[in-house]
Amino acid sequence: MNENKFIEVIVHGLTVDPNNNNPIVLLREMGGNRVVPIWIGLFEANAIAMSLSGMEPPRPMTHDILHSVISEVGYSVDRIEITDIKDNTYYAKVYLVSDEGHIELDSRPSDAIALSVRAKNKIYMSSTVLDQSSIDISAILDAGDSEDKWTELLKELDPEDYSKYKM
Repeated sequence: MNENKFIEVIVHGLTVDPNNNNPIVLLREMGGNRVVPIWIGLFEANAIAMSLSGMEPPRPMTHDILHSVISEVGYSVDRIEITDIKDNTYYAKVYLVSDEGHIELDSRPSDAIALSVRAKNKIYMSSTVLDQSSIDISAILDAGDSEDKWTELLKELDPEDYSKYKM
């Protein structure tokens, strides 16, 4: 039996695809150099960027409301997992816990990540997905001359500065 392991990842940054201007969230393995880019929607990218930068919207956004509802019914977000990739589509699960038990919810990764950054909890990725989808950024960061826009984008990305993602 091939049991899948899950590896903790962090949001390394948000950026925009230089070829088509679609938002991308970059998930980086903890303690490693592998990064998985996931193309996401504009609204989800905005929700993630706002939460990571500490901005408080004047009115709650969808992910803020979901986080509040989860809390009001006595649950908390335990973790999220990026579980699979099929035909270039990523799949995720949100795990909720309470004194009553636990709930597992199917989710788009972008929504799960937006919820996770609000709940300030951990994100995990299947080792299989990480092996299939990751880019080793150590080679890119060590390279002297860039070959393409994607390489330039990764070199310039500062995970501490989410302002690089502009709406």
